[in-house]
Amino acid sequence: MNRRTFIKASLVTGAAFTIPGIGNPFINSFYAAEKVDLAVAVGPLPESITRSAVDALGGMKKFISRGDVVVVKPNIGWDRRAEYAATTNPEVVATVVRLCYEAGAKRVKVFDRPCTDPRRSYKQSGIADAAEEAGAVVSFLDERKFRDVKLSGIALKSWPLYTEIFEADKIINIPIAKDHGLSTLTLGMKNWMGVMGGWRGRIHQRIDESLVDLSLAIRPTLIILDAVRILTANGPQGGDLSDVKKLDTVIVGTDQVAVDAYGATLFGLSGKDLGFVVEGAKAGLGQMDLTKLNIERIKIS
Repeated sequence: MNRRTFIKASLVTGAAFTIPGIGNPFINSFYAAEKVDLAVAVGPLPESITRSAVDALGGMKKFISRGDVVVVKPNIGWDRRAEYAATTNPEVVATVVRLCYEAGAKRVKVFDRPCTDPRRSYKQSGIADAAEEAGAVVSFLDERKFRDVKLSGIALKSWPLYTEIFEADKIINIPIAKDHGLSTLTLGMKNWMGVMGGWRGRIHQRIDESLVDLSLAIRPTLIILDAVRILTANGPQGGDLSDVKKLDTVIVGTDQVAVDAYGATLFGLSGKDLGFVVEGAKAGLGQMDLTKLNIERIKIS
């Protein structure tokens, strides 16, 4: 271990064991100098690992400016409790909302278009209560706010998308990592289906290309992949707690392809095993080769 690696390891260990979950300006400056591409934080508390992973990329103030209106887009797709890993962990969502306000955001909006009854999905997932308690404006999608957006993509030339996603100053995508019968996995890029209007089943024939077309149109400021629990089978809705694996992990980055490529590794796969990651890399959306990325791994006790 050289001196630079030793210093970095010492900083991470110090952050993990002396001030868990609390940002450190010196560490933030060090990480910023290192140009971290992905931060992977592991630990028992969702709030701590979320904060630490964001800090490793320079802290939320690097991404959110005072007065910003921010859209936080979790996966609230199903009428399931958090332990079933079909929806984003509510503590991760609430932490991101708080971080945005701490960075000076004027307003933080949280919404999704569930596959099951929205009121039950918002409540049962725990996301609505957690996000509102953190100060977010939680709303159901208003059908009048969908507008046709020109995509000029490989598979999609246009599609009705939710206008509030484009009206925001910043967008933070917070998907959960889980199994999916059609696309193999659902991660960050697939989470954009939650702002699509119309009949989403139409894109299933060319799901990979369609997800890339959406991701080229909706560019998030930050992607925070929730892997506190992952759904390893019977996705995307899940069916049994035996399908759930607890990893106590959060991955943060700005590259949609890179985050999803890393997400694949949680399931014993690689980015090359996911069609939308391969197509995304081809389209210039991001980097799927993890060996070319600076990945910070943070362990919090």
